[in-house]
Amino acid sequence: MKTTIFLFALGFIALALPVVAPAQTASGYAGEETREVKSLSAQDIDDLRNGRGWGLAKSAELNGYPGPRHVLNMKKEIGLTREQEAQIEGIFASMKAEAIPLGVRLIALEKQLDELYTERTVDDENLRVKLGEIGEALSRLRFVHLSAHLKMPKILTVQQVKKYNELRGYGKGDPCKNVPAGHDPEMWKQHNGCN
Repeated sequence: MKTTIFLFALGFIALALPVVAPAQTASGYAGEETREVKSLSAQDIDDLRNGRGWGLAKSAELNGYPGPRHVLNMKKEIGLTREQEAQIEGIFASMKAEAIPLGVRLIALEKQLDELYTERTVDDENLRVKLGEIGEALSRLRFVHLSAHLKMPKILTVQQVKKYNELRGYGKGDPCKNVPAGHDPEMWKQHNGCN
């Protein structure tokens, strides 16, 4: 009888104890250690090398300052005039011409940062210098993209900006769940920071 009570009590205690899962040790970064540039994905590098926005102008985009590339892609739906189209093409070409070398520079600087760690030559001083260079390149690149957006409301009518925002899916709830027609779902989700 005592043995039965003891086993019953032991079983009860075992049921009452929380189940502890083994600690997860794998990092969310696993696999990224083989990247060409550790802090940049292949898509990031492609975007930077080709002058794409890389999400740097999201502040403008989500506050009613359309992006020139997207406006040109929607020129029929928005109803651009030939004059507007020519102006925006000029802005886009200028933006891309400035963005590409800055993007290439940013990639090179990030690679140099990796090398400081790979070669075990990093210290507070050279880290601070490298981060300053990266910050400057990123700031200049972001300015190029944001300033291009800044020019759009001066060219577009209020109705065109409103149509642009509708076509881009803004104001329709969660952009991760509401991909506008005509957009590549993966690119849309990446642009909008969806997981």
